[in-house]
Amino acid sequence: MKSKLFIHSSQKSMHALDGAYASLLHGRSLDFEDLRNYEYGDQVRDIDWRATARLGTPLVKRHRANRMHTVLFVVDTGRAMTALAHDEKPKKDLAVLATGVLGILALRHGDDFSVVHGDSERIRRRAPGRSEGALEHALRTIDQTISTATAPSDRDALLSFVARTIARRCIVVIITDDAPVTDESERMLRRLRVQHDVLWITLRDADPVLDHTSHAARADVYTRWAVPDFVHGDTEVLGELLAQSQADAEHRTRLLDRLEISHTTLDTQDDAVPRLLRMLNRRAHVRN
Repeated sequence: MKSKLFIHSSQKSMHALDGAYASLLHGRSLDFEDLRNYEYGDQVRDIDWRATARLGTPLVKRHRANRMHTVLFVVDTGRAMTALAHDEKPKKDLAVLATGVLGILALRHGDDFSVVHGDSERIRRRAPGRSEGALEHALRTIDQTISTATAPSDRDALLSFVARTIARRCIVVIITDDAPVTDESERMLRRLRVQHDVLWITLRDADPVLDHTSHAARADVYTRWAVPDFVHGDTEVLGELLAQSQADAEHRTRLLDRLEISHTTLDTQDDAVPRLLRMLNRRAHVRN
């Protein structure tokens, strides 16, 4: 299990991720970071009154943190995660890899981590951990829970759980699949980003219909309905599915950008670490 933390990544890549990691951390210290618009829930003492008067809109000061943080991984472990990722490998392995890479970075920088995971029937939260052993145990839990999942996934329930129960400010890393983002998801995200620093990682599903004729068995994880052989390679069907997928992805991107939530999409285990790296570096450049 531990070997999955470094699949197809070099030490150089991990050092680069280390450098970008600091851009995630925001808290109360003497080191000024930047300004952002005031939102409901912000503390009055954080308002920069001079900048507010100059620009005519309430602005809040943010500072670079100098304390330990908790990275909270919010992982969907429902039945949807038992499907294949875009590289035709188990989606759960991609979830384990993403959690493991960022978890190792948290530990290297003296932070602790916690995991919230679940489905439509039950949501669980693991106690904070501060060691590689605790991280490995958490990754095993994610792997085993997805492997035995029978209840449907419920992303909105996970987000609602975090919004209702996690009071301490965290770096919240949401790891989910590419199911369409709902209005409830947007409402929960707006609540979360007032209290927490939020990142969103999408695990892209395998294509339900292949672009070539095939006799490979493909079935929906919920209904067990098998895709008929003759559908594979049908350009009309492929076009409709591609258009819907692109529309869902564009809607998700617009929403996350509007909420200033850093995000990335992982297609394969091979490109997972480079894409996480680019997400963190983009975030660092925006902050600077």
